[in-house]
Amino acid sequence: MSFMSAGVEYGLHCMLYLVHSAEHGVAEASTRDLADMQGVPAEYVAKLFTKLGHAGLVRAVEGVRGGFSLARPAEEITVKDVVEAIDGVKPVFDCREIRERCVVFGEVAPAWATRGTCSIHAVMVSAEKAMRDELNRHTLADLASRTRSKAPASHESKVIEWFGARSAARRSAS
Repeated sequence: MSFMSAGVEYGLHCMLYLVHSAEHGVAEASTRDLADMQGVPAEYVAKLFTKLGHAGLVRAVEGVRGGFSLARPAEEITVKDVVEAIDGVKPVFDCREIRERCVVFGEVAPAWATRGTCSIHAVMVSAEKAMRDELNRHTLADLASRTRSKAPASHESKVIEWFGARSAARRSAS
């Protein structure tokens, strides 16, 4: 079982499409288009974007040209922001204070056994802090740059054209 849900991965990918789109003239994308691009149900992406919207990371644009756009510049949205918007803030480890239940202690654990923070819990808190710091260090702009550096130049224009055609089809259908 992973610590972060698949929704975090889908949410980040969707938001990366918004970064690329905004930079090339497609101002917003519908959740249906974002879902179709990734082959997942539109209802699933809509639920993710509701959470992202409540967190102030995306904003909805109403109407036939509507959809979602980034609410802030990609340089100001961290991976941690997206993780917490979708999955919430949850601890990596939940200390059960097992150290006080050692059978050789009898009914009551001695003070030395439970004094201070549990050493296992301390390691887990440190690991969680390191993970959150790392997630906070990376922005959507960073991820978009890495994505661009791997893909052939033609890929980005194909994605932009695809979103543009979908948006144009919605406008002409109304």
